Amino acid sequence: MSGTVRVDAWLWAVRVYKTRSAATTACRAGHVRVNGERAKAAQPVRIGDELRVRISGFDRILVVKQLLTKRVGAPVAAEAVDERTPPREPVALLAQRDRGAGRPTKRERREIDRLRGRD
Repeated sequence: MSGTVRVDAWLWAVRVYKTRSAATTACRAGHVRVNGERAKAAQPVRIGDELRVRISGFDRILVVKQLLTKRVGAPVAAEAVDERTPPREPVALLAQRDRGAGRPTKRERREIDRLRGRD
């Protein structure tokens, strides 16, 4: 048992989720994968395992460097994880018109087309 830890406990210990029950719920919902396979909450993780965790629509890729069973401080938690998540692409903000503002003018239409990339 010394070479493994439950996946939900490890995710909670390294501060990916605020509570262990939130980590368990994410496992049940299929948001956690260990080495490419869907993980149940009690599945053991070992050093070197790759975890893909879906949080708010984006995948975080984590590699286990150290096994933790208890929640630790942020500096210690950062040492236990090898973060391999690629940087997110910036999301372009779309122009929004006020409701009831009427049809856009010709100038506003050109600005909207330029923002949407329809030059």
